[in-house]
Amino acid sequence: MQAAVAVTPARVPELLLGLATVRPVFLWGAPGIGKSSLVRRFAESLGLECVSLLGTQLAPEDLIGVPQIRDGRSVFCPPEAIARDEPYCLFLDELNAASPDVQKAFYSLILDRRIGGYELPAGSIVIGAGNRATDGALARPMASALVNRLTHVHLQASATDWLAWAADGGIHPWVTDYITDRPDHLWSAPPKTEEPFSTPRSWHMLSDALHSFGPGVDEETLAAIAHGTLTPAHATAFCGYAKVVRSRYGLEAVIKGDARWPHRPEDRDLLYFLADAFRGRLVKELPASKEHASPAVLQTVHRSKALLVQLAEVSVEVARSVIADGPDGEPVLPSWFLVEAARDMPRLVEARR
Repeated sequence: MQAAVAVTPARVPELLLGLATVRPVFLWGAPGIGKSSLVRRFAESLGLECVSLLGTQLAPEDLIGVPQIRDGRSVFCPPEAIARDEPYCLFLDELNAASPDVQKAFYSLILDRRIGGYELPAGSIVIGAGNRATDGALARPMASALVNRLTHVHLQASATDWLAWAADGGIHPWVTDYITDRPDHLWSAPPKTEEPFSTPRSWHMLSDALHSFGPGVDEETLAAIAHGTLTPAHATAFCGYAKVVRSRYGLEAVIKGDARWPHRPEDRDLLYFLADAFRGRLVKELPASKEHASPAVLQTVHRSKALLVQLAEVSVEVARSVIADGPDGEPVLPSWFLVEAARDMPRLVEARR
């Protein structure tokens, strides 16, 4: 299912308060962006226990229950996890990854709030969640009968919301500072190959590992845990950032001429990080039209072109990444700056092509 309108995590509690208290809701979103934790926190805010059922680990009989004979008739007894006396939040996680038979078993529970002779206590809420087929995760087509029994909310990752939560969530300061500088690295689309990729959950995992190893974590270990949790490019950039933090060797020093681009092979991750930060600085500071550039900006342009030349002397590949197009194939930097770069550094722009 594709999202016509997507909401950030900060909006979800408000939507659930108005929707889940009257109708079942289904949260769609990519893996690792916090669907499950949002539901649990919402249930807690209502004073309800959150009972999670994982769709991929259920069989139809796990919901319908087993039959017993009472007064000569068979009666199905639903499991204890569902059949409760007090109102609660029933969270159907990975519902659309369940088998068709399991999805069908949920129909009456979702629409009529009952299974067999058992009815959910008044005040209970039902919320489902799952990944989209486009996320490369396990997901089965949801039958139209089930789709029509749910109100659908599409969730998207938000660095602003995540950082607000992380401020009191015990997240390692290296992680929060890094995402503050590079909010676009909080989430990346799931790859088609089997490799780690960046999500709010994976950044949390990295934070836990950093806390576990402590401030003395060595570079080799840091590289192993970063590449074990993040998108490769993000892991390399984060390791470079960690070197900056430890050595106080930052982009400002390079721009001011107090330091030069790292040139040792073992500092390649630091070089990539500084180049990426340099690119972000240019995107932020360069106007779309040169006509709107102030004298200070023009001075920045002159210095930036000199820095690109110096960077290309260390690595043409890294220098090319500064002026490269975005993921959509469109230029990220203003065209007038790229024209000047082509004039002053033809071999760099030729390599870019």
